[in-house]
Amino acid sequence: MTWLVPCFHVLLLFGEPTISLQGNRIVDLSHDFSEKTLYWPTAQTFTLQEDFKGTTDKGFHYEANTFKAAEHGGTHLDAPNHFAAGRWSSEQIPLDRLIGAAVVIDVRDKCAENRDYQVQTSDFEAWEKKNGRLPKGVIVLLHTGMGKHWPDAERYLGTAERGPQAVPKLHFPGLHPQAAEWLVTHRSIHAIGLDTPSIDYGQSTLFESHQILFKANIPAFENVANLDQLPAKGASVIALPMKIKGGSGGPLRIIALLP
Repeated sequence: MTWLVPCFHVLLLFGEPTISLQGNRIVDLSHDFSEKTLYWPTAQTFTLQEDFKGTTDKGFHYEANTFKAAEHGGTHLDAPNHFAAGRWSSEQIPLDRLIGAAVVIDVRDKCAENRDYQVQTSDFEAWEKKNGRLPKGVIVLLHTGMGKHWPDAERYLGTAERGPQAVPKLHFPGLHPQAAEWLVTHRSIHAIGLDTPSIDYGQSTLFESHQILFKANIPAFENVANLDQLPAKGASVIALPMKIKGGSGGPLRIIALLP
């Protein structure tokens, strides 16, 4: 979903660079939260309980609901403390790590051939050969193409089963630990996201890429939507999670601004 912002001027002064909304096209990178939202097979899914909907005894319309869900499902944040003790929890992540220039690493062809593909250092090097070195403080988005299957659990996760027995049946792309180490050691990124349920690929049991990135206080965005609408470079991203004190993640509203 996209919107064209009319000609008014808003500046977000969260560090460099300053982002202007004037004349930008806005792309929503978030999936809706509903009964169809996909979660890890062992996690509590999203429920919306109606508390009241209708006309009150005083004659005005009123609606209110209670929602319940695990932190990690749908389009969401992984805070560094999710896999690294003593690192930032959800509310501790500085805003300038969640807002900034974004690049898209397109690995759709490789993931179409192998749904267990792990993004390699060579994929980043190929991007840099065409576009220049990854900028300092950039938000990296991995475009695997899996987002087109949302919310079909069988096609997106690799299985529609629920429960612990489903976890070994998960098949989707992710980031190779060696590439995660390369990003931490040789580049200086602020955050990373992708259009799959996890930064590590579906068959991972040690979640090494999570561990490597989160020890370096690099947060992650998972189940990101509409990456096919973003260019390889030139977009800016605003990723604002629910501010849960002590949280290891939470629902995320993430948008991109296109010039």
